[in-house]
Amino acid sequence: MCGKRYNKVAVGGTFDRFHHGHIKLLGTAFKIGEEVVIGVTSTEFAQIKGNVEPCSIRMSNLNEFLNKCKDNFSIFKLDDPFGSTISDDDFDAIVVSEETEPTAIKINEIRRKRNMNPLEIFVISYVVADDGIPISSTRIRKGEIDIRGRMIK
Repeated sequence: MCGKRYNKVAVGGTFDRFHHGHIKLLGTAFKIGEEVVIGVTSTEFAQIKGNVEPCSIRMSNLNEFLNKCKDNFSIFKLDDPFGSTISDDDFDAIVVSEETEPTAIKINEIRRKRNMNPLEIFVISYVVADDGIPISSTRIRKGEIDIRGRMIK
């Protein structure tokens, strides 16, 4: 990872069953960003993924986790895949997972069409569970693994 710092970095996600993959994603955003703007998928938008915790709970969990050690962030509700990244020219970079990299590419396409500078995209590799399969909120909801990726017997 480069040592360059960016003024305003975007990161978004569902952040359901807050787990170690989320921690890696956010850690990267804070490592490269002076200000980190975190979009949390709304309850309605997230329902396509299944039984997801309400947005208010997911946002509260994020606030509780981050307030212990960070103060350079803001959290808002996302009602679509792009949030303010397609309208706010102040963003410099975006941190995404391998799964959501196509969304970041689409964001840059929209930004270019709007004569905005494209975002530097940082793609974070998956954090794998003990079985070598990526940790995911879906697997946690199904009771396969815990938030650290340990197998549940």
